[in-house]
Amino acid sequence: MRSSGRGINMGEGRGLGSGGGRGRNRGGSFGVGGYCVCAKCGAKVEHQQGVKCTTVKCPECGHIMVREELLNK
Repeated sequence: MRSSGRGINMGEGRGLGSGGGRGRNRGGSFGVGGYCVCAKCGAKVEHQQGVKCTTVKCPECGHIMVREELLNK
């Protein structure tokens, strides 16, 4: 038994884990184009590159928009 205080099972922490850490859409993006859709009233606006749909409010009812691909799942 060691007495250096470092512990007997000091590994390098290279486990695979179970999540993969990629978040939504498995780390990918939906690409350019597409639409932001209101989940409440169904209004559509063209998606602007670099702007998340969840930061856009519906022009008709003011509800938060979501990416069209997420509604079709």
